[in-house]
Amino acid sequence: MTRVALIAHDDEKPTMIDLVSEYEGVLSNFELVTTGTTGQRIQTETGLTVDRKESGPVGGDTQIGAEVVDGEIDGVIFLQDPMTAQPHEPDIGALVRICDVHDVPLATCRSAGEYVIQGLARDAGIQ
Repeated sequence: MTRVALIAHDDEKPTMIDLVSEYEGVLSNFELVTTGTTGQRIQTETGLTVDRKESGPVGGDTQIGAEVVDGEIDGVIFLQDPMTAQPHEPDIGALVRICDVHDVPLATCRSAGEYVIQGLARDAGIQ
């Protein structure tokens, strides 16, 4: 089954909820992996089931990165706040690098996230 990681910085969580809500029908066919707070909000606000990892600042990004390395993640949507410095910036950079090394599509804004969802759905034969 297609596995997609969903991560969003605090200021981007509303955008993530909008994106997930819009594509809920497609995403219900995927296994969703999230960082802590993002996953909690997705579960509460959409009803989708997610595999929640730790919060990003305490290692969630790294946990998801390990799954990318192990070939367990097919795509990552990481809605970053480009205007605010993050205390776990090295972990974020590592996740981006790992996705590049392992040729896993990574979206950092909503429009790119739509392309990742649509592409993975097409590859999985989901309309």
